[in-house]
Amino acid sequence: MDWKLELVVVPVSDVDRAKAFYVDKVGFNLDVDHRAGEDFRVVQVTPPGSACSITIMKNLDAPGSVRGLHLVVADIEAARAELVERGVEASEIFHFAEGNQVPGPDPQRRDYGSFLSFSDPDGNSFMVQEVRRA
Repeated sequence: MDWKLELVVVPVSDVDRAKAFYVDKVGFNLDVDHRAGEDFRVVQVTPPGSACSITIMKNLDAPGSVRGLHLVVADIEAARAELVERGVEASEIFHFAEGNQVPGPDPQRRDYGSFLSFSDPDGNSFMVQEVRRA
């Protein structure tokens, strides 16, 4: 039995602002923008190359409550440069050594060893980690 995670709901306070952030700034693909009345709207976006999508939904009780979703990239430096060029406030690249966060990529560029982070306008946070294997 395969169990595949294909959709994560991210609660936001302003769907238009979140859509602009994820599509225009982060560069995710817009899959769906559907309204069913005044109070219901679903916007689904997908990171390029990902099998898992994100649905942005208005939820005034929990905007910004999602923490630590992980995105995997083959080149952490190129990913950060792209985010910054698009206007995203991305952290500097870091790695961990002896349990401490250290500036810069992992010196051996080991898979799962280099990270950066960013948040959407509501504070939902993402970690980006480098995995260079094929």
